[in-house]
This record gives sequence, structure tokens and C-alpha cells, in this order.
Amino acid sequence: MVALVRAPLFVPADRPERFAKAAASGADAVILDLEDAVAPAGKDAARKALDASFTDLPVLVRINAHGTPWHDRDVAAVAALPVAAVVLPKAEDAETCGIVAGATGRPVIALVESAAGLARARAIAAADGVARLAFGSIDFCADLGCEHLREVLLPARSELVLASRLAGLPGPLDGVTVQLDDPSFTRDDARHACAMGMTGKLCIHPAQVAEVRAAFAPTPAQVDWARRVLASGEGAASVDGAMVDEPVRIRARAILAQAD
Repeated sequence: MVALVRAPLFVPADRPERFAKAAASGADAVILDLEDAVAPAGKDAARKALDASFTDLPVLVRINAHGTPWHDRDVAAVAALPVAAVVLPKAEDAETCGIVAGATGRPVIALVESAAGLARARAIAAADGVARLAFGSIDFCADLGCEHLREVLLPARSELVLASRLAGLPGPLDGVTVQLDDPSFTRDDARHACAMGMTGKLCIHPAQVAEVRAAFAPTPAQVDWARRVLASGEGAASVDGAMVDEPVRIRARAILAQAD
């Protein structure tokens, strides 16, 4: 279930009146956020408001990072709920990811947001209980003191894709797009992430969901190409004037699986 998520939508966990609205947005999962979206004074109330009964969609919970005053209570709260996964922010080592997975009994989406996390991304991806990586690009840039630009973040995104592949995980979830007044920003960011091998993108506003889902879905032209490639038989062949062999057919099968 966690592997299939493409456009999960964050909602502050201290705003339960928004939970059902988030589920009705078209998102394929809802992330109840105990971390950045909730002020320190509201952490306890947000934890008490956690609920997974408002939707049949996967419900994820982003807890507070290891080492914060709220982490242990968040872990205990998640363990008592039928949620699909726990999102662990500031993921920087495999051991902590494994501990959280074991304590909650839930798969972990490890949110890599720092230089230390990126340096250990391959170990984190291979840790027991980790089901997926995600990129916290805003925090990552703050940690490194770099600009939030595609060319700057290219090595980081590439490493997360590679770490996921080596661990046998689905491609990672890309970080959020903070520009909310123009959907083209989200669309372009999502297409870029998809082209790099990421398989989904975190959303912070309902208006972003449709753009993300469209970006990670094959186009009709791609589906048509994939079908013609697989219909070309075995061995070397030509489709649209280009050579087709088994590596190309692997890509075609992936496109049709994604379309399904």
C-alpha cells in the first residue's frame, strides 16, 4: 500500500475538521502531521486528535524527530492506531529507523532532510522496517545553506533514487513545492522528479494533488508506445524507427504497470 502512494497530502494533526476534506481532495493518502504544521503548544492536542477512521485511504502520520521532547509520545500514539505507515523526519541513521518501525509496528517512510541523512541514505533504505525514502528538500537546503534549485539538488535526488533501487524499494517521494498560487510550479517539479526516477511527491495543498498525480501517470502516448513495444516480439526489433530489445521492453512493462 505504501509503495503505491504517489500524491500524499499533509494536513495538520491539530485540525481534525480538515481530515475528511484532505481525503476527498483526490490524494491517494493522507499524512496527519504532528511535526512542522503543529506549534509546540499544540503537540499534545494534535496527538490526541489522531484518527484513522475518517477514510479508506492509507493514513500516514509524520511524527516529531528523534531527540525532540515529543518523539516518544508520538511513537506510542502511532502504535495504538491502525495507520498505514509512520513518516520519520530528520532520518539520519538506520538504527533509529529500525527502532521506530519496531516500536510502532508500522513501516517507516524515512524523510531525508540533512547532509547526515543523505550520507547514510543507502543504509537507511536498507534498514529493517523502512518501506520508502522521501526527500525533505527545504530542510536539506537549510542544513547545507544552499539554494533550492533543481541543478543544486540534482545529486541529492539522484542519490535517493539510487539508494532506493539498491535496497529494492520503490522510488522515493520528492519534497514539497512551496509555491501555491500557480499550479504549473507543482506540475513542472513533479515531472522533473518523475524523470529522475522518483515515484511520487509530497503535497501541502489540495490544489497540488491533481498536478502530481497527472505527472506520475503515463501519458496516452507512452501507454500506446509501450503496448507496441511489447507487441514487437522478442529479440531485436524496430518500433518507430528505434531499436527495441529487452531493456526497452522492461521500460515498457513498467509504464503499463504504472498505468494500471
